[in-house]
Amino acid sequence: MYLMLIPLIGLASAHLSTISYQDVVQLWESLKFNLVWVTLCVSLIVFLATFYFMSRPRGIYLVDFACYKPEPNCTCTRETFMDRSVNAGAFSEENLAFQKRIIERSGLGQKTYLPSAILSVPANPCMAEARKEAEQVMFGAIDQLLQKTGVKAKDIGILVVNCSLFNPTPSLSAMIVNHYKLRGNILSYNLGGMGCSAGLIAVDLAKQLLQVHPNSYALVVSMENITLNWYFGNNRSMLVSNCLFRMGGAAVLLSNRPSDRRRAKYQLIHTVRTHKGADDKCYGCVFQEEDEQKSIGVALSKDLMAVAGEALKTNITTLGPLLAFEHFCIHAGGRAVLDELEKNLELTDWHMEPSRMTLNRFGNTSSSSLWYELAYTEAKGRIKKGDRTWQIAFGSGFKCNSAVWRALRTINPAKEKNPWMDEIHEFPVHVPKVATISS
Repeated sequence: MYLMLIPLIGLASAHLSTISYQDVVQLWESLKFNLVWVTLCVSLIVFLATFYFMSRPRGIYLVDFACYKPEPNCTCTRETFMDRSVNAGAFSEENLAFQKRIIERSGLGQKTYLPSAILSVPANPCMAEARKEAEQVMFGAIDQLLQKTGVKAKDIGILVVNCSLFNPTPSLSAMIVNHYKLRGNILSYNLGGMGCSAGLIAVDLAKQLLQVHPNSYALVVSMENITLNWYFGNNRSMLVSNCLFRMGGAAVLLSNRPSDRRRAKYQLIHTVRTHKGADDKCYGCVFQEEDEQKSIGVALSKDLMAVAGEALKTNITTLGPLLAFEHFCIHAGGRAVLDELEKNLELTDWHMEPSRMTLNRFGNTSSSSLWYELAYTEAKGRIKKGDRTWQIAFGSGFKCNSAVWRALRTINPAKEKNPWMDEIHEFPVHVPKVATISS
């Protein structure tokens, strides 16, 4: 556009150089008799310019993010998982064998985490322990984020928290407001029951709010709570969740301040939300309910992979010409999900590495898994200025949501603090098809 203006500016300059003083006087005399029209024209130009600058979308910047890494005493090996399942005394021999087969083929490694309430013998799932887990995860991630960014808690004007299965009163967002003494006029939202894709819904909501509230920071916190959602029953469709879900969470700081562009890591380019809930089969493929013994669990339908494929197809169609990415962060829901997407999207092992290593190291941490994957990509030194990253997640409802980020600078892993840095040299690791658990 600027190159096209150069000839016009040249012609205008040449024409102005031929104007004499007498021509200027004559122009002024003619304008005096048309002052009303001149005023109206100038006013119109000023109005249109103001309207343009006020109505154009604000740039949304990801200043930084942080992922929570639990303490070593929360580590759950495959053997520990089976030991706690046996000690629970709630599962039949057939279903203990079923869980063993699932965990051996899950793609989860030996260093995933579970909350102390589940690891203790006997297990102690109660409201107090669930609140304790939520505080550990949320405050741990937020503390690290505030330290990394240098932003004061009082400067945060928007707060969006998402946790699908644990929704106490006061809410999780109120817990954060209370703990950090956030300001009284903060715009606070708590998203519940929206599944593993709710992290990107939270980002999209924050984006919409940042479009109408200038010079603001938005804090997005994504997590899931394990303590009160461990299934102690014998419905196999509900037992799969026990084998895959693990403890974790992430905090993300977004900004619409132009001054933050220089220090931000990424700019949000696009968000796409696909909801298939109008279809009964899609609606019921991930469903929280009671089993025959009145134990509450989340049942996964056999139609899940087919439904996910349909939702993904719709989401990609909406993205259209934007389909050109250097990096992929695919929700680490399970090995089967990653295998299916690798095949359908024709991705390489290199593209799938962040998702597979996240599943191996941290398990399915629900909506926060996307941020562990982006942290892995940064820790490997893969993010270069201008690179585009596609985050895509699936969740109950059934929903498929995605976000596209463009890197505003090359990320130097030597300057990063994330849960991978102390051990990134160990990855990638080989993940066998079957990791046998010793009896």
